[in-house]
Amino acid sequence: MSTVKEAVDVEVPVHAAYNQWTQFEEFPRFMEGVEEVRQLDDRHNHWITRIGGVRREFDTEIVDQFPDDRITWRAVEGETRQRGSVRFQRLDDTHTRVELTMDIEPTGMIEKGADMFGMIDRRIKGDLHRFKEYMEQRGGETGAWRGRIRPENPGSTL
Repeated sequence: MSTVKEAVDVEVPVHAAYNQWTQFEEFPRFMEGVEEVRQLDDRHNHWITRIGGVRREFDTEIVDQFPDDRITWRAVEGETRQRGSVRFQRLDDTHTRVELTMDIEPTGMIEKGADMFGMIDRRIKGDLHRFKEYMEQRGGETGAWRGRIRPENPGSTL
């Protein structure tokens, strides 16, 4: 399993960065290779991606979400194996550090090759930087979901 970790400082208040990240259906606007994200309920999203000509569909489950602090998820169905967390740190009234950590297990020859050459790492880091550009150009969020999701098994770790 490969781990990708990246952080960017975004020129928006912490609540704006967090609120936008809860708008999963907007992800194709700044995530390369993401064709569609459909929010199924408060915890679950269905993803359609196309990376290197390979189309994947999978579902993710949000396992921990705390407003203005973090969102943690894992893939639960489909061919993609991943888990991750995005954290939001208030730097001042108008700046937020967004830190993304993802564990990804490439499947198939194309994904394994892309991982070996650092392409997955670069794509995810690029997505985070495109999020920064998207937020700073907009100046605010397109919506918000401020609910709290607690881990079902607090003793487990991701």
